[in-house]
Amino acid sequence: MERIYIEEKHFEESDFSETEFIIADYENCSFENCNFSNVNLANCNFSECTFTGCNLSMASFNKTALRDVKFTGCKLLGLHFQNCNPFGLEIYVDNCIADLSSFYKLKLKNTVFKNSSLAEVDFTEADLTAAVFDHCNLAGAVFENTVLEKADFRTAYNYTIDLELNTIKKAKFSVAGINGLLHKYDIEIE
Repeated sequence: MERIYIEEKHFEESDFSETEFIIADYENCSFENCNFSNVNLANCNFSECTFTGCNLSMASFNKTALRDVKFTGCKLLGLHFQNCNPFGLEIYVDNCIADLSSFYKLKLKNTVFKNSSLAEVDFTEADLTAAVFDHCNLAGAVFENTVLEKADFRTAYNYTIDLELNTIKKAKFSVAGINGLLHKYDIEIE
């Protein structure tokens, strides 16, 4: 069966939880205010696509390729990004709610998370070298054996990062966030 290729198409206010989503290669496509909640996106390839105001909560990303994909103002609740095709994985997350999602063991170098809620997100064993967490809520996010070299947490908040369990050389933090680095020592900082 020949693979379907869809290029430069704009999808607006489509409810893919009610209608079938076509498994295909999507290139330079935009999805605006679409509902992908609980939709199976397995084996889809998204290259240079944008998702704006979409609900992708609990969508299935099994072997899904996300190459230069931008999520803006989206609900990304409970997504298992670790099931994506890791080849060329590149995402940008702005003003999204991505709580309870998982990036377990993914290589996300230079990834930008901006103005987003990443509460209880699993970053265990991920490579977040030079990632930026710009004004992000990281309450309950898990960082364990995570590469955070040169990562920027200066405007992030509510994080707890164990300095002994993660690689953080040259990472950037603000003075206000120091509690999140020393939390396990049960000391008071004034």
